Amino acid sequence: MENRKNIKPFGMRDKIGYMFGDFGNDFTFLLSSMFMLKFYTDVMGIAGGVVGALMMAARFIDAFTDVTMGQIVDRSRPTKDGKFKPWIRRMCGPVAIASFLIYQAGIANLGYGYRVVWMVVTYILWGSIFYTSINIPYGSMASAITDNPKERAELSTWRTIGATLASLVIGVGTPIFAYVVVNGNTVLSGSRMTVIAGVFTVGAIICYLLCYYMVQERVPVNANFEKLNIGRLLKNLFTNQALIGIIVAAILLLLAQLGMQGIAGYVFPNYYGSAGAQSLSSLTGSIAILIICAPFAVRLADRIGKKELSVLSCIFSSLIYLVCLLVKPSNPYIYVIYFTLANVGMGFFNTVIWAMITDVIDDAEVRNGVREDGTIYAVYSFARKIGQALSSGLVGGLLTMVGYTQETAFDPEVTASIFRMSCIVPMIGFAAVAAALIFIYPLNKSRVEANTRELKMRRNS
Repeated sequence: MENRKNIKPFGMRDKIGYMFGDFGNDFTFLLSSMFMLKFYTDVMGIAGGVVGALMMAARFIDAFTDVTMGQIVDRSRPTKDGKFKPWIRRMCGPVAIASFLIYQAGIANLGYGYRVVWMVVTYILWGSIFYTSINIPYGSMASAITDNPKERAELSTWRTIGATLASLVIGVGTPIFAYVVVNGNTVLSGSRMTVIAGVFTVGAIICYLLCYYMVQERVPVNANFEKLNIGRLLKNLFTNQALIGIIVAAILLLLAQLGMQGIAGYVFPNYYGSAGAQSLSSLTGSIAILIICAPFAVRLADRIGKKELSVLSCIFSSLIYLVCLLVKPSNPYIYVIYFTLANVGMGFFNTVIWAMITDVIDDAEVRNGVREDGTIYAVYSFARKIGQALSSGLVGGLLTMVGYTQETAFDPEVTASIFRMSCIVPMIGFAAVAAALIFIYPLNKSRVEANTRELKMRRNS
C-alpha cells in the first residue's frame, strides 16, 4: 500500500466511489433478480420450477467458491493500491460479459435441452465464479477504507444509494423498453432484453472502474498465511452468534425483497396488465429510498442503533403488505403506493446492513483476536446468494404450483393467485427478518460501541 503519509483523509470521494461499486454490482445482480426468471419462462419457454431449481442448485457451488474467494482475499498481499481494490479492476470485465451471455434471445429456437444447458452454464459462470470474485473483495474493502463506525455507516448508506440508483435504472427503464403489446397482452420481448443486457454490461464496467479509481484503502490489512483449518473455521463460524444472526436475517431479507421484486415481474403485466405501473413502482420506490432512507438512516442508526432501526423498519414493511392483502386494490397505481411504502421500510435496513457486517467482523476480532474480513464477508455473501436462490426457487415453484405457463399467463385464476403471492411472500419474509434480529443477532448499540473502544485500545497499545 502507498506511503501512509500520502493517504488522504476519508471523504466524499470515497463515498461516491464506493457507491459506484454497488451500482456496478447491481447492473447484473438486480437484472438477474428482477428479469431472469421472467426471461427464461416467457422467452425461452422453460418451466419456472426448472429455473428456480437451477438458482438453488448453483448455491451448492457457491458454498465452495465464496469461501475459497474469501480465503484468497485474506491471503493476498497488499499492493500499492491496497488489498481489495485490485480485484475490482481484474474482474469487472468477466462478470459483466458473463451476465450479458445469460440473456441471448437468439437461442430461443434451439431445442429445450440446449436452452437449459445454456442457462445453466451462463448462470453459474456469472454468479458462482465471476460475481463472487468481485463482490467479496468489494464488500470486504469497506473495513479497509476506514475504521470509524460512523464513516462505515456512511459507506453503507452510499452503497445503498448505488444499489438504489441501479434499481432506478433497471427497474424503471427495463419494463418501458422490454415489454411489447401482442394481441392485447403485455409480453416480454427477448430481442429487446438482449440489447438491454448489453447496455447494462457496459454500464457495469464503467461503474466498477470509477469505484477502483476513486476509493482509497487506508486501514492496513495484512495477508493471513495461516493454513486453513476447516474445523476451526467452522467452529468459529457456528459459534459466532452475530454472524449467524446476520446470516439468518440476510436470507430472510432476500426472500422478502427479491420475492417482492420477482413477483412484480408477473403481478404488474399479468394481473394488472400494466408494465407502466411496474416501471412507476421502481421509480417511486427508488426515489423514496433516496429522499427518506439515505438522508436519515445514519442519523437514526447513530441515535437508536443499527439493529434497533432494522427491526422497526422490517415490522413496518410486513404490516404494509398485510393491509395490501386485505384491501386487494384493483387499481395498479394504488398497489404501487403499497409497494413504495414497503420499500421505505426495507430501505432503512438495507441502508445500514453493510455497516452491520463490519460490526460482525469487529466482534469476531474482539472475541478471537484474528481479523478475517474476506472469510467472514464470503460466508455472508454466500448467505445472500442462498436468499437470492431461495427467493427465485420459491417464486418459480409457486408459479408452477398455480399453473403458470406461456399458455396460462393471463388466466384469471392464475393471475389472482399471483396477486396473493405478491403480498404473502414479503409479508411473512419481513416479519421473519425482524424476529431473527430480535432473538438471534446480539449486536445492539451498546455492544457495538464497546467493541469499537476495545479495538482502538488494542491498536493503540
